[in-house]
Amino acid sequence: MSEENQQITLVDEDGNEELYEVLFTFKSPDYGKSYILMYPAGKADDEEVDIQAYQLPDKDDPANPSGGDLLPIESDEEWDMVESMLNTFLNGGGTDAFDQDWGDPEK
Repeated sequence: MSEENQQITLVDEDGNEELYEVLFTFKSPDYGKSYILMYPAGKADDEEVDIQAYQLPDKDDPANPSGGDLLPIESDEEWDMVESMLNTFLNGGGTDAFDQDWGDPEK
């Protein structure tokens, strides 16, 4: 089964556009926020890539992000959680981040 990769275009402060492949998105019940992890498009499978992570705008569905301004991740605790999620993903913990238990969704 083949799954098409999602892509997103980032525009920097100078108006330069760069295309990124979406690695995955997920929602953290503990923080009540959604996140997106991505890497520059066009990289070979064996190339080292710089994975970037951002917070999605409020009310943006991580399963189908609609776009808008991505927000920086500001707290060390959030970065630790995002890095843990990335490590789980990279170590074969599943390609669906929603399969992971990231705390009580009622918080």
